[in-house]
Amino acid sequence: QLQLVESGGGLVQPGGSLRLSCAASGFTLDYYAIGWFRQAPGKEREGVSCISTSGGSTNYADSVKGRFTISRDNAKNTVYLQMNSLKPEDTAVYYCAATVYYCSGYPSGMNYWGKGTLVTVSS
Repeated sequence: QLQLVESGGGLVQPGGSLRLSCAASGFTLDYYAIGWFRQAPGKEREGVSCISTSGGSTNYADSVKGRFTISRDNAKNTVYLQMNSLKPEDTAVYYCAATVYYCSGYPSGMNYWGKGTLVTVSS
């Protein structure tokens, strides 16, 4: 019953923008910190961004800092990742994940995972 569903992925040109959504069902996100992770072909899954339960604390990987913004709307039970100035190296499957603890930046710290949405940045 605990599910996270990502949406908003697709094909975008370099320099373009996308907004990813992570919607929860079966539980409320109010008490969970939510992280975004990505995995490119042949690479390990890496942390992209994370937001605290209240939204008062956020963190970002150095590779996306200044370009990506994470936010949450607890009333809609949804977390967003606004991605601007996209680069080809941002191409990956993006996953959202939830934890009742805190944002560690590592996949092992998360308790629940979505199935991912593919983002392709190409001309």
